[in-house]
Amino acid sequence: MDNRISEIRKQIRTLRVSMIEAEAIMRDQINRDENCAFVAGEILKMRTVMSVLVQERTVLGDREPILVNSFFVPRRAPAPRPVARPANRHFAPAARHAG
Repeated sequence: MDNRISEIRKQIRTLRVSMIEAEAIMRDQINRDENCAFVAGEILKMRTVMSVLVQERTVLGDREPILVNSFFVPRRAPAPRPVARPANRHFAPAARHAG
């Protein structure tokens, strides 16, 4: 049973790296305004395989996290938010009291 868990963990690690690489390829295709349907379909297939592996791993009782340090792709920084400026408001002059 431990051998099967080790094998599943190895497959998950390999699959994660492949998914990260495929996502990078897809992002490049999108940035070049190219069709990325094939790569997107392959990523969906990989997600399906990953789901089956994770279910099997859970059934075998393995709940330890699997870390993948190689090919780490940092997230993009969030877009800068515009600075909210107070609206210029022109108020009517106050009515003068006759005094």
